Amino acid sequence: MPSHAKSSLEAGLVALKQGNYQTAIAQLEPIASSQSNTTISLQAQVGLVMAYARSGEVPKAIAISQNLIESNNPQVQEWAKRALEHLTKRKKPDPEPKNVETGFVAFDNSTPDSPPETPTLKEKPNDQLIETKSNDTPPMVPLGRLKATVATPLPPPAAPLSGFMGSVTRTQAKLFGVIYWRQAKRAKAWQPLRKPKLIPLRLLAAGTFIALFWVMREMLKLALGLINQTLVKLPYLEPWQFLYRDPTKLLLVVLVILIAVSPWLLDLLLVKFYGQREFPKDVLNAHSREAVRVLQRCSQQRHWPLPKLRILPIAAPIILTYGSLPRNARIVVSQGLLEQLADDEIAILYATQLGHIAHWDFAVMSLLLLVTVPIHQLYQQVSKWGDKISGKIWRWPVTILASLIYGIWCLLTGTGLWLSQLRLYYSDRVAAEITGNPNALIRALLKIAIGIAADIQKQEHTSWQLESLNLLTPVSHQQSLSLGTIASNLSFESFLKWDTVNPYRRWFMINNSHPLIGVRCDRLCQIARHWHLDTELNFASEPSKVKRQSFLLQIAPWLGIPLGILFAGLVWLTWQIAFALKFLNLKWIYEDWSFITGCLLIGFSIGTVMRINSFFPDIKPATVQTDDCLPNLLSDPSALPIDSISVRLVGKLLGRQGTSNSLAQDLILQSSAGLVKLHHISWLGQPVNHQELIGRQIIVTGWFRRGATPWIDIQTLETQSGKTINSPHPIWSTVLAVAAQAWGAYVFLTG
Repeated sequence: MPSHAKSSLEAGLVALKQGNYQTAIAQLEPIASSQSNTTISLQAQVGLVMAYARSGEVPKAIAISQNLIESNNPQVQEWAKRALEHLTKRKKPDPEPKNVETGFVAFDNSTPDSPPETPTLKEKPNDQLIETKSNDTPPMVPLGRLKATVATPLPPPAAPLSGFMGSVTRTQAKLFGVIYWRQAKRAKAWQPLRKPKLIPLRLLAAGTFIALFWVMREMLKLALGLINQTLVKLPYLEPWQFLYRDPTKLLLVVLVILIAVSPWLLDLLLVKFYGQREFPKDVLNAHSREAVRVLQRCSQQRHWPLPKLRILPIAAPIILTYGSLPRNARIVVSQGLLEQLADDEIAILYATQLGHIAHWDFAVMSLLLLVTVPIHQLYQQVSKWGDKISGKIWRWPVTILASLIYGIWCLLTGTGLWLSQLRLYYSDRVAAEITGNPNALIRALLKIAIGIAADIQKQEHTSWQLESLNLLTPVSHQQSLSLGTIASNLSFESFLKWDTVNPYRRWFMINNSHPLIGVRCDRLCQIARHWHLDTELNFASEPSKVKRQSFLLQIAPWLGIPLGILFAGLVWLTWQIAFALKFLNLKWIYEDWSFITGCLLIGFSIGTVMRINSFFPDIKPATVQTDDCLPNLLSDPSALPIDSISVRLVGKLLGRQGTSNSLAQDLILQSSAGLVKLHHISWLGQPVNHQELIGRQIIVTGWFRRGATPWIDIQTLETQSGKTINSPHPIWSTVLAVAAQAWGAYVFLTG
């Protein structure tokens, strides 16, 4: 692309965003009139359509749209058809809409190998993102100049584009790496929604506290027991008597005290480890005047003091709330969220945090954060310590220790998964009712996913901050991977259709930290329709058809557990009858109810064996799917993980390096179609370690699975130089089944 054409396109797009339509036309007309079908010419023509429509020259906009319909690119044709349909319905251009985000992303000419550097407008004009938030904010500026905004390799982070297309159905064009937002409006006057039933939320919050208490107590008992056993076996040392005491009462008192002081302790932790600082209200006002108004109005209505505002210097868009009481609540926002979202979207996200405060679920979540953040920091420090050790022999103990600490962090975090899911439904509802703008929350959730995925692509791994704070963020980093990067190839409705129509979707959310985004967006759309608003997304209402046999096979290992209980009951009844008839005396076995455990293990083993062949079918070259098929795989609403679609994808392997990723918990494939989570199981004695391939171009062969979070079970990882790593999922599944069978048989026979 000639340099003068680059600069002209850049100047034209900047002028377009600033509302200088005549300047934009003057800059873009020479490029568009080149009569070529190149990327830069098509871009200029799209910009001209918008400039002409905004300046009142609708016939010229229609003429260019008709010309674009003849383009060889199907995405350009679709865009032009929708533009033409909109332009022909009106006689004169609509005035510039207020409080509407506009933006345009130029072509991304980067490659997967391009270094993920932060561009400036001067360095990489084709990767810039230009955005305005509202009429209340300063003039539009390229986000490439902002500190927390990043350029990413293919596919580029999607960015909003509206303008005269504000009321047109949103579509995506892969050619432009652009998302068209419908910019569905907010309610001007609305009736309050029916009051939700808070009993389930209250019970789940109490249950979460009990679960956390129980897990910590059992872990404490185990640790004290191991210490005493060690002291007994060591010479000249005696066990400590106080370690034999029941820690229940002491632990309960400690947890209650921690809840009370959690705001101040979390202040210290987030300042020390994450660089948190105070966020003056006038600075927030510069980003979103509506957010300040929402905070002030709601606080006055509920007789709260204004929540203390904090900010994190993080590029990923996140927001969270912690505290023990409404009067000491803190709302923390990241720099990336302020820079990537519009005025009304920032405001409604602050409203969601007010919902957490109003429902008091933030107190239990603050306790969880207070308990888990230090453990995650310990995991980081041990991992860094392990990376500094040169000898492999000495590194192994540190690696095992780091993995153990990570497992403890996951276990404690897992106690809050269900509360983390349920509370977001309530906060979404409160935010919509406070602002009357459910469509803005839909856009905000989707843009957060896009921003998180962009941050992961830039850093080439999941950051410590995203992982450790994940439980309190509006959108999880796991569900952001594919959703945040597939948008330029697939519409949001198509991707999220699985969330809304798959009849078994709830079963795959059990171990998720966040509810399905599609379900949340669908509920927000229902609120919008209740207030007679157009919706930002249009979901299909028909349910997807999934064979029940496929689902039963999917859950076969877990289905084997109740079947094992049933089998144990039949065995017990048979033994009772045999004893009554004096035919067989096995009273010594069936009076020891541990034989039920053996039956459960046997049932689990049988279910696992039944599923193995369907879960890991042979991968045949004739049926393997490639990168181009990934959007179709993600958009299939009837898919289940058991479908086990064979894939062979090419891309860059992302993930943390070193001891912190010894369990392969952070492996991501960056393909041309988007990011996909990878599941890998190491095989002892392999000459090549998976961490040696991180940051390199690889070929992944494995089984694609569509669940609440799409992922690929790896069969092999190959490099261009011929290095290959095997991931023996079928073998480990077989080993697990055999071990469960042997253990169950032993318990069953010996009692």
